[in-house]
Amino acid sequence: MHLETGAGAIKVNPGRPLPLGVQDCCDGFNFAVFSRHAERVELLIFDDAASAEPLHVFGLDSAQHRTGDIWHVLLDGVRWGQAYAYRVHGPWAPEEGQRFDARALLLDPYALAIATLEPGNGRSLLVNRRFDWQGTSRPRTPWSETVIYETHVRGLTISANSAHPGTFLGVIDKIPYFRDLGVTALELMPVQEFDERIALSRDPPLRNYWGYNPVAFFSPHRGYAEAASAGSPVDEFKTMVRALHHAGIEIILDVVFNHTAEGNEDGPLFNFRGLDNTIYYLLGDNRREYLNFSGCGNTVNCNHPVVRDYIIECLRYWATEMHVDGFRFDLASILGRDEEGRLAVNPPLLERIAEDPILRDVKLVAEAWDAGGAYQVGSFPGQRWAEWNGRFRDDVRRFWRGDAGLTGAFASRLCGSADLYQKSGKEPVNSINFVACHDGFTLADAVSYAKKLNEANGEDNRDGADENFSANYGVEGPTADAEIDGTRLRQIKNMLVTVLLSRGVPMLLGGDEFRRTQGGNNNTYCQDNEISWYDWRLVERNRELFRFVREVIAFRKRNPVLRTDAFYTDQDLEWFGPAGAQPDWDGPTRALGCLVRPWISGDTRSSALCLLFNAGESVVEFDPPPALAAPWRVSIDTANAAPGDIFPLGSEPPVPDMARYRVASRALAVLSSAKTTAETELS
Repeated sequence: MHLETGAGAIKVNPGRPLPLGVQDCCDGFNFAVFSRHAERVELLIFDDAASAEPLHVFGLDSAQHRTGDIWHVLLDGVRWGQAYAYRVHGPWAPEEGQRFDARALLLDPYALAIATLEPGNGRSLLVNRRFDWQGTSRPRTPWSETVIYETHVRGLTISANSAHPGTFLGVIDKIPYFRDLGVTALELMPVQEFDERIALSRDPPLRNYWGYNPVAFFSPHRGYAEAASAGSPVDEFKTMVRALHHAGIEIILDVVFNHTAEGNEDGPLFNFRGLDNTIYYLLGDNRREYLNFSGCGNTVNCNHPVVRDYIIECLRYWATEMHVDGFRFDLASILGRDEEGRLAVNPPLLERIAEDPILRDVKLVAEAWDAGGAYQVGSFPGQRWAEWNGRFRDDVRRFWRGDAGLTGAFASRLCGSADLYQKSGKEPVNSINFVACHDGFTLADAVSYAKKLNEANGEDNRDGADENFSANYGVEGPTADAEIDGTRLRQIKNMLVTVLLSRGVPMLLGGDEFRRTQGGNNNTYCQDNEISWYDWRLVERNRELFRFVREVIAFRKRNPVLRTDAFYTDQDLEWFGPAGAQPDWDGPTRALGCLVRPWISGDTRSSALCLLFNAGESVVEFDPPPALAAPWRVSIDTANAAPGDIFPLGSEPPVPDMARYRVASRALAVLSSAKTTAETELS
């Protein structure tokens, strides 16, 4: 069939059911969309992203344009840059779970770019997928060598002096900074197209800043593109990835497959609900209502075979087409719930992701809990899955806050959390170690506020976690008291050093290396403003902290014993308490020492280390065990003012022979037996 229009002729053919989405073929564009319960489907073609009325409306009859549950058509005569949408006819029967609305224009779930994100009036874009990668390849950094920096595209780059504020291209400008710091991977908060609107009525209005409100899982968020032309988000995202890979930096995406922006039964209509509500979502016994294990109104029916395929194809697209190196799965326990909402013993989706041949070399990270009560840290299904170790954050914060009885738990976290992971056959690299992340206080706020201050979010301070294992050390919020500020700085150093000394994979929250603050707000999901944005002036004000973190990362990299992917054995370590006492694992003592014996693997050698921790309020003295290859030297002491808080390789001062080492209150020290450059030359 030919359709003549003022814009030319469109040749219409039945098309093919696979692949889903839009495929640029030699004989035209093939459109394919899933809907099992639809009675009729229409495809609308618009001249461009701004067109109010469609150029063409194609009715897809089931005899020619339906194969099984897939509706499809091949159009010869459309072009890149045009927009399209679906109108899907079917029963409006909420009591049966069906919510078809033929008045609505629906987005293609497989759309690679979005033109208009408006409930009931969405438009997808036809975009050219060609891109010149200029021969760049993935860094393929092993887990044991990885140092993650969690950040937000807009917050990272929105500063006034950025050449590309708030965008993917702005991330490129920060590459020299990341390389100087020493991180190997960026973990970006959601970049898949999301709805920025939130339900709260405020003046000025609040926006969804974090991005945990997804709509189109194949599409980069338009708000992070600088250019307004069709396809710019796709090209600019690829340009960012290309530049990061050229610099040897991996990119991990925070992906949100557990819910969508369509919310509960009163939420907006974008695509999934109007295409096949009973397939895409978990519904309650009352089919009008949604099961809500996400806390966001709905739960994606992740383990339905159709939805499993959708998620796998989406991950494959980002890994192959967009060259992404890994994924962090928000509320990943939901991906293990069956169609009744129960946690499955062997979740098919999680196994498919881990065993998929296309995804075998990408990093997989689970946030191993959900809002329905699941908490699977240490027991998340599958050997390939690394996990955000929430126990690490809580135990380390509590230990350094001075809580009693945490010495044993602190030692376990330092050693890779064998108590959590070893019994299931996992390794230290399955543990993503962190003390702060986007969800909660920044590290600067964790040592400055005893209570959250979320009034600006418009929820009467009810939102966000009430327990943050934080402390203010005498004053709530900012202070001019030099002693309190010194304690806070020392505690920041203590916790960052703990992250970077621990076996497992370290993750830093962006900005913690220069004391970024959110003013005590621990749930800034709706704060697209100075509360969340990075104030890069703080880098200069806290230059010595930045230098300290950079040197600790370098210390980790030159001591492979800290980052090997095996758990310590009893022969590797010797634990001791202050003044030669036995460790007080569960009692009131808040101090602990550890000898890490030299480690040799092939040609790789690591010197002996002596780690001394004092979370108490009084000075303690340790009797360091005898040094082995060379006399003990001081590598790190957080009680010392900069630059004496950390010493680069070759400049470490010696510890006096037969002397006890005094560790100040709320401080740590790291002694090493590495020879200095001069000693090595003499020997």
